[in-house]
Amino acid sequence: MRLSSMADYAVVMMGAAARHCGGCRTSATQLAEETGIPLPTAQKLVSLLSRGGLLQSMRGAGGGIQLARPAAAISLADIIEAVEGPIAMTACVEHGRHDCGLENACQVKPHWRAVNAAVRDALDNVSLASLAAIAPVPHAPVLNEGAVA
Repeated sequence: MRLSSMADYAVVMMGAAARHCGGCRTSATQLAEETGIPLPTAQKLVSLLSRGGLLQSMRGAGGGIQLARPAAAISLADIIEAVEGPIAMTACVEHGRHDCGLENACQVKPHWRAVNAAVRDALDNVSLASLAAIAPVPHAPVLNEGAVA
């Protein structure tokens, strides 16, 4: 399974938004500058993430965007689904999508729902707060006097 570029960029942008203390407002322009994501893509992502209930935007003086809820209450699954739609490993489990020539005789199809649920649960257990945490900079080892590196 590989995330689309848009889903990947959404995770990067949400991490940047979370580092703005969640309650502080920022803008698509500022997030684009901080992350290196092109501004038109950042604007599209703000729209998708707002529609998905993850960002909220305010117009006017003092306006901008901010997280719609605390970073700890937003999961990686939430972000991916806001951009990609429901998480599914195969199309045959989605309602209305039946484009597989093997579907009628497939012995695996009954198990895909459980697989999809396991993948979604794993992604749901990764919070935006953990993704946005700034990792400590590793320190160079301290050598004792006379020690050889």
